[in-house]
Amino acid sequence: MAQRNLEWYSVHTYGVALREMAQRNVEWYSVHKNSVALCEMAQRNVEWHSLHTNSVALPDPYTIFVFADLFDILVFLISVDSHPLQMETAAQEILTDKTINPVFQRAYNVRGWVNTRAYEIKHEMALGERKPFDEVVIHYGDPHAFGQSPITFLRQCLACLLCPQFLNDPQFPKDVKEKARRILKATPGFAISSYTNTFGLRLIREDVAKYISRRDGYPADVDDVILTNGGAIGIQIGLASLGTDMPNGKLKPGLMIPIPVFPQYKSRIVEFNLYEIPYYLEEENNWSFNIGEMKKAIDKARPHCEPRGLVLINPGNPTGQILSYDNIREVIKFCVREKLVLFADEVYQETVFIKGVPFHSCRKVLRDLGSEYNDFQLMSLNSASKGFYGECGLRGGYLELVGFSNAVKSQFRDMMSPSVSGSTIGQAAMSLICCPPQPGDESYEIFIQEKTAILESYERKAKITTAMLNSLEGVTCNEVTGALYAFPRIRLPQKAIEEAKRNNHNPDGFYCWQLMETTGIVPTPGENYGQKEGTYHFRLTILPSEEKIAPMYERLSKFHKEFMDKYKDNKEN
Repeated sequence: MAQRNLEWYSVHTYGVALREMAQRNVEWYSVHKNSVALCEMAQRNVEWHSLHTNSVALPDPYTIFVFADLFDILVFLISVDSHPLQMETAAQEILTDKTINPVFQRAYNVRGWVNTRAYEIKHEMALGERKPFDEVVIHYGDPHAFGQSPITFLRQCLACLLCPQFLNDPQFPKDVKEKARRILKATPGFAISSYTNTFGLRLIREDVAKYISRRDGYPADVDDVILTNGGAIGIQIGLASLGTDMPNGKLKPGLMIPIPVFPQYKSRIVEFNLYEIPYYLEEENNWSFNIGEMKKAIDKARPHCEPRGLVLINPGNPTGQILSYDNIREVIKFCVREKLVLFADEVYQETVFIKGVPFHSCRKVLRDLGSEYNDFQLMSLNSASKGFYGECGLRGGYLELVGFSNAVKSQFRDMMSPSVSGSTIGQAAMSLICCPPQPGDESYEIFIQEKTAILESYERKAKITTAMLNSLEGVTCNEVTGALYAFPRIRLPQKAIEEAKRNNHNPDGFYCWQLMETTGIVPTPGENYGQKEGTYHFRLTILPSEEKIAPMYERLSKFHKEFMDKYKDNKEN
């Protein structure tokens, strides 16, 4: 090491940078030579050096603070690579995978490794690598990413909000300009880019409250409404409120979640250090709730946690079902008996397309139960990302707090205040979703045409998807009645299960990986959502266009037959 440093020094002796370093060291030494701290540091380094004198990596026994000559100081700084003092002057890696906040270490990958590989394939294709398919089709719930046209009314209003000069443009419908002007008047400076109240513009919260009142037939309170940056932030805020400081000896707060479940919930459970209480939906009964099994789950968990909340997702993600009125009522009564806050994820409430299968909000069912349930605590979530609007990137949403005191709502505001305010474009989107064109409005006819076309297309594709999946060997799928997904069960040959384990994959992840590498179709493995032990699933979305969905399913069917033939045996799971 000394030899290497001597060679380096001989090359750089006349370097400008070296002379500047020398000058800095002269100045530093002249200021600090009488420092007590410096003397103490010198003593420590002398002691350190005495222990390491025989080290091969050290040159002659010099230490920095026994030198009087600047040249010797400089030679020492250059030559002793391993000296502790030099480590103090170098850049150090403070944040590592071991020292990072434990919340980051516990983070849950909501999309999974198959999805990660899909983006790698996309990149490989962009670099010119040939694949046995022309495109990668990732099955996630983003309507516009699959080519679905946005609702004209909503986009025209947003255009006027962002460019107020359009308010005088005769090309824009009168009702569009009126709605945009109404929102702008409620903003500071007549500008949609202004900050808003922490809970969002009051005008828009009033729009949301009126929408809820029309939907349920019971008045809603504007002060119960919080506007959020999409559904994900609503989940974050709601579940964060259920956490506790957990002083010594106190149990973790417990959260009941359905299995299968949207992975965001598992991620938040980890983030807020909650205790997961899984309860399994009944696949054989169209993914309904089984109150008896839920009771067993919470009783089993009580020695390990303090149960505080229950998550209900309706319409279901990933399961694509709509809960019955009676099933929701049973869940509310269960929460009352077990003293649980109900968190109702209802972001797909506008994605209901099968005739005779209506959506019932938890809030309506709760109010129907009567005044004795007035103190029941319910958090209800909605989003601009789903429904027939599908405005995922605008990040609009709301969380309604039913049955919570003003003191609690004030604490929600305090907790959210560091974020200042949510996206004003997302807030505006929620206003427009809650206040759509009405009969007689200039935009009404085209709005109804677009809405009807989207929902009827969803219905056709849902039926095609269900039929295709049920035609495959070893696959069964419940009817898709809401949301955007099918969640079929697949019974894999034992040889495929063993091959998956040899590759350190879960069997359904192995199946999805092989499907992706062969066809470019990227479903999400059931392992991402949770499932009963010994069962395997995957999630498909019904969002690809009708022109693309038929040939895509032909490729999937062909792959499935070849996969099952390849691994076929006499033992099936």
